Amino acid sequence: LFIGSEGTLGIITEVILKVLPRPKARKTMLALYDSMDAAAKTISAIIAAKIIPCTLEFLDRVTVQCVEDYAKIGLPTDVEALVLMETDGHPVVVEEEAAQMMALAKANGARDVRAAADEAEGAKLAAARRNAFSALARVRPTTILEDVTVPRSELATMVAFIDSVAKKHKLQIGTFGHLGDGNLHPTFLTNERDHEEMHRVEVALAEIVEETIRLGGTVTGEHGVGLAKKAFLKRQLGEGSYELMRSIKRALDPQGLLNPGKIFD
Repeated sequence: LFIGSEGTLGIITEVILKVLPRPKARKTMLALYDSMDAAAKTISAIIAAKIIPCTLEFLDRVTVQCVEDYAKIGLPTDVEALVLMETDGHPVVVEEEAAQMMALAKANGARDVRAAADEAEGAKLAAARRNAFSALARVRPTTILEDVTVPRSELATMVAFIDSVAKKHKLQIGTFGHLGDGNLHPTFLTNERDHEEMHRVEVALAEIVEETIRLGGTVTGEHGVGLAKKAFLKRQLGEGSYELMRSIKRALDPQGLLNPGKIFD
């Protein structure tokens, strides 16, 4: 119950961690696509092949442009999607999995697939994803990083929908995320002092969340419900499940002392 409860059910006073040895080898690859559909198909093919990459990340066209302007990595800015893939572990297994993933990317429509020649080049390629938020944040005065998750089969549909919402409401939205679990981060580039634009951001976010739910997704994959997503939670869970969660909260915290106001009113 405590995992994901956002401090509303109790306080963790002690944590025991298991430390794993550093992997002996790592391989970093970059796949470039002219369509989000092709990128999504690649992810499905990798998962179907029972490969578990340590990194499977995606940047859309807007984010790639911002990252290249910011970090000067040498990324082509005419792509619709960029997928960062990494595998680590035993050197032999890493080479086998890397070759499989590159072949699957090409077979599913990647325009180009690059493999890092060494650790330094791998770090440079991986910087594309690490720099995503920083690159987007410098474009406008206010950056709103959102978080929704859809089934992997709906990734292309969801990314296209976010793009259409941005055009409809005349907003700048860059999307990146974790393709392996369908977790997307639509990032609004706006100005909180522009009240009319902020209203459009609120409307756009509501539409994105509604579409997420319609596609069988969840209103948050990592960032939690907190205050911002409270209004959407009941819509996702339904009245019965929502009230069940409230009853658990009341049973464990009858006085409402634990992180009051979060998730529930």
